Amino acid sequence: MKTVLACLRRTRQTVGIDEQAAPMNDRTTRIAFFLCGFAAFLNLYSTQGILHELAGTFGVSAERAGQGVSATTTAVAIIAPFVGVLAARIERRVAISLAAVAVALPVVWSAHAGSFASFLGARFAAGLVMPFIFALSIAYIAERFDRGTSAEISALFVAGTTLGGFAGRFATNLMTSIWGWRHALDVVAALCLVTGIAIYASLPASGGIARHVEHDADGGAGPSWRIVTRGPLLASFAIGACVLASQVATFTFVGLRLAGAPFGFGTVGIGAIYGVFLVAVVVTPLAGRLARHRGPRAPGLAAAALAIGGALLTLSDNVPVILAGLALSSTAVFVEQASANTFISQAASNARSTAIGIYLSCYYFGGSLGSILPVPGWHRWGWAGCVAFVVAAQAIVGVLVYRFWHADGAAGTAQADARSVTPMR
Repeated sequence: MKTVLACLRRTRQTVGIDEQAAPMNDRTTRIAFFLCGFAAFLNLYSTQGILHELAGTFGVSAERAGQGVSATTTAVAIIAPFVGVLAARIERRVAISLAAVAVALPVVWSAHAGSFASFLGARFAAGLVMPFIFALSIAYIAERFDRGTSAEISALFVAGTTLGGFAGRFATNLMTSIWGWRHALDVVAALCLVTGIAIYASLPASGGIARHVEHDADGGAGPSWRIVTRGPLLASFAIGACVLASQVATFTFVGLRLAGAPFGFGTVGIGAIYGVFLVAVVVTPLAGRLARHRGPRAPGLAAAALAIGGALLTLSDNVPVILAGLALSSTAVFVEQASANTFISQAASNARSTAIGIYLSCYYFGGSLGSILPVPGWHRWGWAGCVAFVVAAQAIVGVLVYRFWHADGAAGTAQADARSVTPMR
């Protein structure tokens, strides 16, 4: 670890960035948080578009090959609630960049796995590292920016996750068509290394306020858990589970649908459909500006409706209509994610790391279910069964946002946080 840190520091000095914290509103800092989002999702779904290749290599069904995604999201769900505690004494920039670099190791492991069990183990190991990028980045944004600006920067971070999700999938599929899936994952590992170094070079040091270990509610389990078990936050955790479940269900099974008749998409074609994520790279920051002025409820409700409409469009047999539906539904999911990040950061001001960790746990647990629960419907009704699952999940999101995401709900929870927390000495 010391060797890695030394290399990162030399890189930072080489590009001429002072070790003291840079201004938090400059372009470099915004790019840094965008890169944090990029790193958080770069590897997460990289195997989602190569299920047939994995199935052929390991002698399993394409549906079972989808467990490579579930293994990663399950690991994230397990470790995420403890990220705040595990990284409590590590400076934010160091923890985030180290996690972004370290995830390359299990990616290389998965690229050269000799069995399906070993492959799943590697994917699980990668999931144990990823939450440190996501949770600490969101907590850092909330710590350093005012409420309005944090909503905008959180949306920029989520836009980075959008590009990372696309890049991981597209690069893997493209390289698979040229060199095979094993070397494709080697390329993803190299991208993880480069991104981690870039994050360290551009992200300002958190300085003395990084975690408030002695004064933050995250330093005491009792107050933190009392805070995060209030209604609005519990609803937000359920929203996260439904949001990612719908996203994973959509993009796990749409690849299988488009690979079959009458579409006949190949590996590169399936990878190209993830280009619809690029719409969210533009739209999500705009939603962040809306959330800055009107709060997260309005974009959250609009996104749930958009996701349902997009899912229904994919029932068509017309490829452009299907792609339009995928663009709408995927963009909606990233807007929902940005809105949830904003609401939780505001509602759990004295227990952000704990709240964000639990949200991530529920979010990725939902993602794990998203590749499992639609399977019976897929076998019985085909794509229509998957769409029914997505519509149901997004309907739940809409109801919970409408019921719990009021401005006074976030303010009330935050005020209750302040009353319930006793600073630890």
